[in-house]
Amino acid sequence: YQHDMNQKKLSETLGGVVEDSVNKVGVDLNTASASLLEYISGISKAVAKNIIDYRETNGRFTNRKQLLKVAKLGPKAFEQCAGFMRISGGDNPLDATSVHPESYDAAKKLLEVMGYDIDSISSGELIGLKSKIEDMSRLADELGIGTITLEDIVKELEKPGRDPRDEMPKPILRKDVLDMKDLVPGMILKGTVRNVIDFGAFVDIGVHQDGLVHISQMSAERRVEHPLDIVSVGDIVDVRVIDVDVNKGRISLSMILDEKAAANRGRRNSQEESNNKGGNKQHTKDNNSQDRNQNRKKKKPQGLNLRGLEKFMH
Repeated sequence: YQHDMNQKKLSETLGGVVEDSVNKVGVDLNTASASLLEYISGISKAVAKNIIDYRETNGRFTNRKQLLKVAKLGPKAFEQCAGFMRISGGDNPLDATSVHPESYDAAKKLLEVMGYDIDSISSGELIGLKSKIEDMSRLADELGIGTITLEDIVKELEKPGRDPRDEMPKPILRKDVLDMKDLVPGMILKGTVRNVIDFGAFVDIGVHQDGLVHISQMSAERRVEHPLDIVSVGDIVDVRVIDVDVNKGRISLSMILDEKAAANRGRRNSQEESNNKGGNKQHTKDNNSQDRNQNRKKKKPQGLNLRGLEKFMH
């Protein structure tokens, strides 16, 4: 459990994960909170607050260069953070991409060489751009940039502002199941794991209400000690509808698709729990007996100690 861990190390590790994720995906400069902006490279807590203050005073950012007007955000910090700040619907379509301002000239020249203009970025015309480049190395030399930089620019121009999560496989949801009322016990559906907790996992099956797969319904082959041993957030899973309570907004699901196997697993879980409880009771009984014996040995006669008071009794 997290409270058993070194809190400083846990905080540092979690902070590092968030920082890596934010710097990989980027943030919307006009909607990001100060706490989120702090994770961007080159942005301190004070600068993050200044960005919010500037935005509230002057309105939304329309281009990345306006960051240089933010208090305490100098050229060095701008160089570090600019590529991670996204501005949708701004003055320059490149500001909505991960292309760094230092590479804007190269990106514009690339578009010109390939027969496009800056507006082609947001129109979707650049899909498949890489396949139209015959010699990546030669073109990189012509643009005065490295081959890897060119590949990154091309990848971003093909799909500006891409979210890595969009590349994850998506479940094929049934078109005839759109609401809880459409669910019937016994239905087999595909869903996406949205959250994992100690006693199970919540799965999105496309009815605007996540269903719960209890830990006892995750595997027919073995007893599951923790849901994370079986699933993770983002996994696509097949589930069977066990029960639906529309009034309470509850959906019970099972990852054991065969009803007989699920019933057998449930009986085995109950038996194992019963055995464990019996063992614990005997263990507790033995411990209590041992404790009583030790207490008897430690017990000493109680009463007043009158030694040394004789001289006062005459």
